[in-house]
Amino acid sequence: MKVAVVGATGLVGNVMLKVLEERNFPIDDIFLVASERSVGKKVDFKGKTYEVISIPTAIEKRPDIALFSAGGNTSLEWAPKFAEIGTTVIDNSSAWRMDQSKKLVVPEINADQLTKEDKIIANPNCSTIQMVMALAPLHAKYKIKRIVVSTYQSVSGTGVKAVEQLENEIAGKKGDMAYHYPIHKNAIPHCDIFEENGYTKEEMKLVRETQKILNDNSIAVTATAVRIPTAGGHSEAVNVEFEHDFDLSDIRRILSNTAGVTVQDNLDVNVYPMPIYANGKDDVFVGRIRRDMSQPNSLNLWVVSDNLRKGAATNTIQIAEYLVYNSLV
Repeated sequence: MKVAVVGATGLVGNVMLKVLEERNFPIDDIFLVASERSVGKKVDFKGKTYEVISIPTAIEKRPDIALFSAGGNTSLEWAPKFAEIGTTVIDNSSAWRMDQSKKLVVPEINADQLTKEDKIIANPNCSTIQMVMALAPLHAKYKIKRIVVSTYQSVSGTGVKAVEQLENEIAGKKGDMAYHYPIHKNAIPHCDIFEENGYTKEEMKLVRETQKILNDNSIAVTATAVRIPTAGGHSEAVNVEFEHDFDLSDIRRILSNTAGVTVQDNLDVNVYPMPIYANGKDDVFVGRIRRDMSQPNSLNLWVVSDNLRKGAATNTIQIAEYLVYNSLV
C-alpha cells in the first residue's frame, strides 16, 4: 500500500501524519508531498525522516491512495492527474464537494456509497462534518425539515497564518494579519468570502453539503459562521425542526448509541461540550440537548469537535480505511 500525503507540511497535513500513525494505517511506502518551495524539507513519520517531494515526482511513484490537503486550486489541477494513473484521491478542499459526479463522504453516514470506480472522493467541510454526525441519526428517525445553525469557529480553520496572528496578538507583537481585524478579544462574523446572496462561502457550505450528505434537498438550512479566538475546535449552536415529534430521552439514547458521537449533557455538574475538551480527540461532542419551547417538533443542540481531526484529517483517513478494508483500492 503506497500512500501520498499532498500538503504534508501544512496544518492539516501534519495532523494527517499523526492520525495515520495513531491508527496504524497499513502503509508500505509513504510519500510526503508539498509545493515546490517545500521540496527537500525533512519531515518525521513513525520514527523515520522523509524528504518532501514535488507533486509530479509523487505521480511518478504511482501511489494507491493520495490524501490531499493542499487547497482547491491544487486539487483541481492535480487530483485528476493522480486519478488518471489509478490513484484514489481523497480531497480535503472544497474543489470537488459539489461536483455531482463525486461522492461527499462522512464514513459513519454514507461510506457504503463508495465503489472502486470512485477515484476522486471529497471530504466535507469541517463545520458540516460535525453537524451531520449529530443530525444524521436523528434525521433517519424524525426527518429534518429545517436547520438554523450558528458556528463559533477556531482560527486553526483558517490556517497557520491565523494561528500566528492570534498568538502574536496575545503576546502583544505585531505580525502578518490573516483577518481584516484583530481576532484576540474579538468575534468576526466573516468566515471565507461573501457570496452575492450576503452569506459567506462557509455558511453556504453548511447548506449545500448537508443536503448532499443526507441526500435530501428538501432540508432547509440557514447558517451564520463566526470566527472566535480559540486555537482548536469548532462549536455550533444547532436548532432543528423535525417533521415528527420526539422524546428527549430517545434523542439522548440515539446520540449515545451513534458511533463517533459522545454525549456530554449533565447540567447538574456543568458538563457540556467545549473546544478545550474536544481538542485532540476524534469524536463529535453533543450537549445542551433541550426542546425548543418556541416552536413545535424543534430541538436545540450544542455540537463541538476538533476541526483538524474529525473535521479534516481523521475523516479523510477513515475514508481511506473504508476503501482499504473493503478492497476498494
